[in-house]
Amino acid sequence: MARRGLGTWMREGIWEIPLRRYLALLVTAGLVTGAVFAVRGLTHDDRSCAPGVVRPRGSDECVGVATTAYDFGRPQLRDAVRAIQRENDRLKPGSYVTVAVMLPYTSAAPASLSDIQHELQGAYLAQYQANHDSNGEAPAIRLVLANPGANGLHWKETVDRLAAMTGSADRLRAVAGVGQSTDNNKKAVERLTRLGIPVVGSSITADDLANGQGGKDPFPGLARVSPTNTDEARALASFAKVSAGRALLVYDKPGDPYTRTLQKSFAALIKGSPYEPQPFTPPADRSQEGTTANTFRQITHLMCDTSKETDTILFAGRHTQLRQFINALGGRGCQDRKFTLLTGDEGSYLTGEKDLDRGALRHHLAVRYTSLAHPDAWARDPARTGGSAREAAALQRLLASAARKPVGPIGTVALDDGQLIIAYDAMRLAVKGVREAVPEGRKIPALSDVGLQWPQVKGSLRVDGASGWICLDVHGNPYDKAVPVVELTPQGGSRFVRIAWPEGKPPAKECLPPS
Repeated sequence: MARRGLGTWMREGIWEIPLRRYLALLVTAGLVTGAVFAVRGLTHDDRSCAPGVVRPRGSDECVGVATTAYDFGRPQLRDAVRAIQRENDRLKPGSYVTVAVMLPYTSAAPASLSDIQHELQGAYLAQYQANHDSNGEAPAIRLVLANPGANGLHWKETVDRLAAMTGSADRLRAVAGVGQSTDNNKKAVERLTRLGIPVVGSSITADDLANGQGGKDPFPGLARVSPTNTDEARALASFAKVSAGRALLVYDKPGDPYTRTLQKSFAALIKGSPYEPQPFTPPADRSQEGTTANTFRQITHLMCDTSKETDTILFAGRHTQLRQFINALGGRGCQDRKFTLLTGDEGSYLTGEKDLDRGALRHHLAVRYTSLAHPDAWARDPARTGGSAREAAALQRLLASAARKPVGPIGTVALDDGQLIIAYDAMRLAVKGVREAVPEGRKIPALSDVGLQWPQVKGSLRVDGASGWICLDVHGNPYDKAVPVVELTPQGGSRFVRIAWPEGKPPAKECLPPS
């Protein structure tokens, strides 16, 4: 082989080295760029949790409206969620309308989560009944789960999503549930109803989350199946014969919609009491313990300082603080004196509360509360009007079939907290509003017509609920609704005591609210 000349070598060598370096740089750059994109892909901030559900910026909660079998990371909701999805999947496109069950599904508080599970079960059972046992009435009912967050902080995003579903193929026609009477839920209900979306409250009882107060209707299209706090307090008073000279009021300061209106109602019952009401200040998140137990210990001392005739405590507070107060009463100094503590429906949360000192109930202390519903109410205390054992028995039969397919399974069931029963009745009212609004010759109602049905739900058009008759006044509030009075037991759980009535007696058989 002939040797290359110096010039040739120099020309080839000079270019060969930079070319190799250049190619190496290109390869390196490509690898770096690929690595950057790979890292970006791995660290991409995907905020989605499920269809219709996202994690808002700055939050780890999944909020929004779940349209698939998504349980918000709460295993105890899984069976009910899957049952709902099975029912939704069998519906033919164009044959249904959607009802959203709005509850704080991401709550971490065990008592709250238990109530949510039971409400979801009750809503599903009413959906199943509406689609299978109503003689082919249309439209069919599809359920979705709307979560505004554990404390309702993301109510606006959830409401916006619900509003978008009214004009889509979802055909959203009502929102049921809502949950507790909190400031955030009040804002959500106000926004929903202002957008023309009917709302059926299951367990909201605050007077300022109701229409008709002062003759005004701030929530057009809102209906409720639970009595207001004022009606609950009136029912308690008729049952317990509360008198001003024998009662002491203990209340949440500054309170929330539920506790404030309950405090106001209790204060009216004992107007002229010789004792100053005793306030306590819990954390802003009332599911937290805080330092309230210290205040309650001091209040028990003041209770023992009252006259011997004082035997009733009216408590206007949430269930966490109620539990703390009961525990403090168990250690009070005047163990020989008998006291009866009366409170609102938050007492139902304590039926399975593990941290409640049941021993306190063995020391001359009775804790009674107004329940939204109770499985023994119509079996043990049947009234000639205002409700019937027949409707309660119908729900029991439906529950029996829900232990297995095709209806179930729906998870562990409990009725003594009243939540399943009241949610079942709320969904039945929503279904009635939807179907009564269907124009002749059509199968789907206009959104604006559903909320107009509430004033006619009375008399022979009432809903015969498992919790009692639901006869609505022109403001969408139940008239003289049955109020079960329930007592916590030392052994665990609760026992039904008696049905009480806001009017002091059951409604007449016509069930027509007075003018």
